Amino acid sequence: MGRSRYKIHEEHYPYFITSTIKDGLPLLSNPKLAKIFLDSFTFLQAERKILIYGYVIMENHFHAIVKGEDLAKKLRLAKSFMARKMVDTLRDGRNNKLLSQIEFRKLKHKLKCDYQVWEEGLHPKQLFNDVLVTQKLEYIHLNPVKRGFVDRPEHWRYSSARNYLGVKGLIPVTIYSG
Repeated sequence: MGRSRYKIHEEHYPYFITSTIKDGLPLLSNPKLAKIFLDSFTFLQAERKILIYGYVIMENHFHAIVKGEDLAKKLRLAKSFMARKMVDTLRDGRNNKLLSQIEFRKLKHKLKCDYQVWEEGLHPKQLFNDVLVTQKLEYIHLNPVKRGFVDRPEHWRYSSARNYLGVKGLIPVTIYSG
C-alpha cells in the first residue's frame, strides 16, 4: 500500500479511498483508460467480493467507498493491473508522449518497472458510521460539479451518482442504505 500512514485495519467498516495518477497527469480523461478502471472495479465486485458503494473517476484521480476482506491487498493488485493495462493501451495507441511522461515521473526506487502510473497508496479513511458514509458519497458525487465539469452530479458519466437515482450507471454499485 505504499508508505502511507493511512492503513486499513477493521475490514467490517467501509473505507473512503483516493488514488491519484502520478504527478496529476490527466490519463483518466482518455475513455479507453477510464474503461480499464471501470472493468477493474467490476471485476473487484464480481470476482473478489469487494463492495463498492460509490465512486467517481476524474481526469487524474478517483475516489471510492469500498468494503471487503483483504481490501488493501485486492486494491493494490487492482491498481497494479490497471497500470499495466493502461501502459499497454498507450503502447498499442502509440502514445509515446504520455508513455515518456509516465516513464520520466517514475520514482527512482521503483526498480522493477519502467513506468509509474499511480502515486503510492490509497489514503484509506475508515467510515465508522452512516453519517460519514453519506458525507463521503455526497463529496464523491459533487466532485465533478465543484470542478465545473457538469451542473448536476448525475450528468457525470464516470460516477455512481446515477445509480443512487435509480438510473443504470456505467457499472453496478451496492447502494448504501445504512
